[in-house]
Amino acid sequence: MYVVCRIALAIGIASPAIYAQPPGGRFAPNQGTQLDLEGKGAEARAIFQKAIDSAQTPGARANAERNMAMSWAFEGNCKNTAEYEQKVIDYWVSREKEDPGNAFYQQGEMADEAARVCIDAGDLNSAAEWYRKGFDLGSKEPGISADRKALWEFRLSHAEARIAARRGDRERAAKYVAEAKAALEKMAMLRAQQEAFFPYLTGYVAFYLGDYKTAAADLEKAQDDPFIQCLLGQTYEKLGQKDRAMELYRKAAMARAHNPPAAYAVPFARKKLS
Repeated sequence: MYVVCRIALAIGIASPAIYAQPPGGRFAPNQGTQLDLEGKGAEARAIFQKAIDSAQTPGARANAERNMAMSWAFEGNCKNTAEYEQKVIDYWVSREKEDPGNAFYQQGEMADEAARVCIDAGDLNSAAEWYRKGFDLGSKEPGISADRKALWEFRLSHAEARIAARRGDRERAAKYVAEAKAALEKMAMLRAQQEAFFPYLTGYVAFYLGDYKTAAADLEKAQDDPFIQCLLGQTYEKLGQKDRAMELYRKAAMARAHNPPAAYAVPFARKKLS
């Protein structure tokens, strides 16, 4: 169940606040998370730095570094988020012999998480590099299952399609959407869980390519998380439905998670509502 719960986070579309913790780690104080949610990032990072400095185990330190990465994500800082995610990756590298089934997966997960922050921040080149890194790291898992292999293929194609759409490259976006669908269809046990993330992909691509009716129809079928709420809000604004957009922004602004969807959505929604 641990691995299943983690599967979609790095795409940025998982349930809020589902975080794998390194052995011996603890979540950073709730006060730091609350400060990030309030837009007080410098104060939050002071708390997370204390957690890093006082960590009693490598796992606890890695967990605090991950919280620091997410604090930077709330400010859309791709570079600093990636710096701290790399520290967490380094921790999981140290766990490869003791816990290979989890260590490689988590390395890929952290790289994809950095990538997600970068794409949301508009740094498409960095996002592409980190998504590729995530695929490469996760795919190194010894004895990787067919489902897990297809999952990494799905994630990478999902990311490449979104990046292509952001660049206005309709042909490449369509190519990668098709590849993502093919990877999804390879899955056995994981397919039912991942299917809801496909309309997120097609809706995202449609939005950035200017097809707002398709974007709205597809995103309404996607999972309900703060990022989707913001993307739907923008879509409905394009369609002239401002009341519906504001309703979605109000919902997104209330997110309480300390993860990539909330890191993007909370500041964005609050600006829309101000």
